[in-house]
Amino acid sequence: MGPKRTDEFRQDAVRIALTSGLTRKQVADDLGVGMSTLNKWITAHRDTNVVSQEDLDLAKENERLRRENRLLKEEREILKKATQFFAGLKQ
Repeated sequence: MGPKRTDEFRQDAVRIALTSGLTRKQVADDLGVGMSTLNKWITAHRDTNVVSQEDLDLAKENERLRRENRLLKEEREILKKATQFFAGLKQ
């Protein structure tokens, strides 16, 4: 097993996992820790002030905006295809 993780490292890992918008798997891989370890840290630190309510709210808003952005991109692709389709019919 690697060197013992400092509490500061654990807190940073939890902060990143809860606010970065990355999946827990990505965060665990990036930090070189196992998923079960990361999940354990998150559970242990969830009710502490490691991540402020403001940070959590911002993370939720970012996630909502990402989802909305993804949907808009998909809609734009559909409209582009429809436009090409109807342009082809007119010829």
